Amino acid sequence: MKARFVIFLLCVLSIISCVRDAGNNVTQPRRIISLDFCADQYLLAFADRENIIGLSPDSNKSFSYFREEARGIKKIHPRAENILIEKPDAVIRTFGGGPNITAFMERVGVEVIQVPYASDLASIRDSAIETSAALGHPARGRAAAAEMGRRLAAIRAESKGEILYVTSKGAVAGSGTLIDELIRSAGRTNFEKRAGWGFAPLERLAYGAPRAIAAGFFDGADARTDLWSPVRHPVAKRALRESEVIDIPGAWTACGAWYVVDAAEAMAAAP
Repeated sequence: MKARFVIFLLCVLSIISCVRDAGNNVTQPRRIISLDFCADQYLLAFADRENIIGLSPDSNKSFSYFREEARGIKKIHPRAENILIEKPDAVIRTFGGGPNITAFMERVGVEVIQVPYASDLASIRDSAIETSAALGHPARGRAAAAEMGRRLAAIRAESKGEILYVTSKGAVAGSGTLIDELIRSAGRTNFEKRAGWGFAPLERLAYGAPRAIAAGFFDGADARTDLWSPVRHPVAKRALRESEVIDIPGAWTACGAWYVVDAAEAMAAAP
């Protein structure tokens, strides 16, 4: 009788433990590899470090937001043989590994966590929440999304004039882009009137510079690849001299993630 009671009690305790874990949406620790630098950011922010067995080769580059946190973690090229030799339980990706990597990994029993594409602030919030839950820590994603919302709400959206976002290679962001949404969140008007991404509007700049220029990715500018960039044109150089230049490090906007709010705050704070 006593033995049966002990067995019954152990079964009850086991059921209670399972219910508690299910309610908290907590999974067991896993061995996870990231396949690209955008996925690196989500993994470093939302997973426990001891569960991270590999990051992308770009995780320490200037355009990686959490590059300091990536130090000391193994870098793995996103090829099937490199991944499988590490025996991961899961891989996380946005674009890394090529178009066939998901089907291949699933065939060999490796879970693939796909970070959703985020092209606006609302989808960034959803992506943080969804990905952190897939990594077993839903509260971390909810906290990041809430903090992003609080910081955006704290920006005083008073009109401060036009601003042009331009990269070191001459690309500019028009309406319908995430950058345009950040510009509007900062209380500014986008100097670029065309939709989507294009090249620096040298014709318009010849007649007058915007009040401010948000200079993106200039921290990683390369003299060789940027040799023919429109920003090297005398008209663009004059605009950069005449406008208030706001430095927007590439790491802030290279990926659609919650920390893009850094760029909105910088644009709002400038004169």
